[in-house]
Amino acid sequence: MPRQLSAARELGDRIFRVQLTASGVTVLAIMAAVGLFLLLRAGQALRTRGVWGFLTTAEWQPDVHRFGIAAVLTGTLLIAAVAVTISVPLALGTALFISDIAPRPLRRTLVSMVDLMAAVPSVVYGLWGLFFLQQHVIGLSRWLSDWFGWIPFLHVDGTQPGEPLASQSVYTASTFVAGIVVALMVAPIQCSVMREVFAQAPAGEREGAYALGATRWGMIRSVVLPYGMGGIIGGTMLGLGRALGETIAVYLIISPVFTIQPHILQTGSNSVSSLIALHYGDASTFGMSALMAAGLALFLLTLAVNFTASSIVARSRSGAQSEA
Repeated sequence: MPRQLSAARELGDRIFRVQLTASGVTVLAIMAAVGLFLLLRAGQALRTRGVWGFLTTAEWQPDVHRFGIAAVLTGTLLIAAVAVTISVPLALGTALFISDIAPRPLRRTLVSMVDLMAAVPSVVYGLWGLFFLQQHVIGLSRWLSDWFGWIPFLHVDGTQPGEPLASQSVYTASTFVAGIVVALMVAPIQCSVMREVFAQAPAGEREGAYALGATRWGMIRSVVLPYGMGGIIGGTMLGLGRALGETIAVYLIISPVFTIQPHILQTGSNSVSSLIALHYGDASTFGMSALMAAGLALFLLTLAVNFTASSIVARSRSGAQSEA
């Protein structure tokens, strides 16, 4: 039998281990407490409506017991999908530029600017999107609708391609505008995660790729991107979780509707978080239970996204090897 090796832990090591264990248990306990609180407060609404009815009903009239999150959940997913579609290429390109292309004296300035964008309050993004961005996006929305309206989610009801007198109001307060604003909010977070991982790519493998005749893009493609795949996935999922729960910016921009609205360029959208913000102040006791049920659904959706991201990152080859 092999000899068992053991070493006595120092007092500092034991204290550090206890602190880490306590921190992990505390985080799990807080998360479980939040879920239990939402479940208990949502119990009355879920018992009255039923889980299936709650998930498949688009109306929101809790006082007459006709309510559900089909519309707001669809809007939440569409806004998050638009945001991630725009933010991931932007964050990935910015992270690669900072870590591998920008001159070294410029990198610190760019890092500070990206971090500063992440610190801007969401209400500022919402006001900027409402009063500035929206009026400048109408032209893009109309162009997309005219040329790509044959794609179902880019179609706008009541408009014809090339119609000069079409009202611009059909393109405002849409999922597309809200998604752009949310994309600019989550891109700095995604960029920071990706940049940190890209910067840790082994210098030896970078130099080896150059020594074998690779161009800068060839080195990035064969060394940096494979090494940072876990960071790309993790940053994307972190931004997705933020996009799913964004409240104030979406609340300021969208025009709330309680029908399933799959057309992202057309006015009218909704989200779970904006629904709670809109009705929290005037909700009855039963209406508050319905809002807690909506919050529980968003909580579970966010947990599912985070656990999926953790699983993907754990199985990725980030940091293990590259193709150089």
